[in-house]
Amino acid sequence: MSDGGIRAVNGLTARWARTVAADDGTAFSAAGVWPLLAFLADGAGGHARAELSEALGVPADVAASVARTLLAELASVTGLDAALGLWTHQSLRLRDDWRAGLPAGTQGTFGDDLITAQERLDAWAAERTGGLVERMPLRLTRDARLVLASALSLRTEWRRPFTETPLRPEHGPWRGRTLLGLFRRSVRPDRVGVAATPGGHVTALTVPGDNGIDIHLVLGDEGMTPGQVITAGVGLVERTLPFTEGGRLPLGHVGPGLHVEQRPSATPEPLALDVRTVAYEVRADHDLLADPHLFGLPTTPNAHFPGITGTPLTIGAARQSAVARFSARGFQAGAVTAAAATPGAAPPRLPHTTTVLTLTYDRPFAFLTTTHTPRLLLTSGWVTSPTPYPAMHLSPANTS
Repeated sequence: MSDGGIRAVNGLTARWARTVAADDGTAFSAAGVWPLLAFLADGAGGHARAELSEALGVPADVAASVARTLLAELASVTGLDAALGLWTHQSLRLRDDWRAGLPAGTQGTFGDDLITAQERLDAWAAERTGGLVERMPLRLTRDARLVLASALSLRTEWRRPFTETPLRPEHGPWRGRTLLGLFRRSVRPDRVGVAATPGGHVTALTVPGDNGIDIHLVLGDEGMTPGQVITAGVGLVERTLPFTEGGRLPLGHVGPGLHVEQRPSATPEPLALDVRTVAYEVRADHDLLADPHLFGLPTTPNAHFPGITGTPLTIGAARQSAVARFSARGFQAGAVTAAAATPGAAPPRLPHTTTVLTLTYDRPFAFLTTTHTPRLLLTSGWVTSPTPYPAMHLSPANTS
């Protein structure tokens, strides 16, 4: 995909992040919306064409071509699936040149049996996302004549799994809860770093997947808004925001959730990174017409799409459903642990000193998902309700 196309999709992510409501957590995908808007722009006319072009960040004349390339390249990444679907009422006639520009196998039709048609659309959404999104985010109505949809799903496993452990925050909105914590030690301090933004400092961690997909966890100063933190994450992903890597940070509290200290060590590793974060699942539904200018969507009853059909059409509904899950990812283990109190000796003297970076995500934070190269933003969001630690694994003594 061209650099211009990547900047266009990432730019829409940044603009959406500034407006999205995240009080209860959220997930959204500009990469899922962008192709849909691009094909609408290809068939739009007049003012609608200009507004869609502005929202896309590319001229309407090339939008469909860029979208086809985007969908093809996303589909070529292992663990990533992207698709476009078009359904038209049996009475609607599309213009041949616009229909020819759609990816092969895209089009279907529906009639007046809306129940059956809805079932087919819901099944498409579930199949194309591997069951992550179980149904189409909008419902067919009697006046529906055309439905254009995009689906995006991704799956990755960590190259090195996390260990599940209880996490009990001592401060902030998660104080007093026992969460499903995830712990991992790494010798790659370059995976973490700190950046300054106009709204405050952020600490960011990159967790690489095993198939060319990276997850970025971004924690901001207390008081920063979700939009400010996610927008900072976009700047870090695009490398437009100056970033100090972990190996160049001084001792002490160096950024949100991040401390650097020296500790005795049994091995001569000069640097280590201890990460404690939380498992989470975030689901969200978005009404794109709540902010139609952001997406360039026309809502007046005029004929906005003369390049698609000779029948006057406008946008009656536009929505997105999104879900994101973060876990130990593919790490499965069974263990028996026993402890016995016996007479002991003084602890051994450790011959080495290691500089340890300790990063803890124990309050709301942002996540961004990207392809590794190039850095195309796929999904983004804000975590407010992490997964609780399973009650069955807590003894009565641990729940007091």
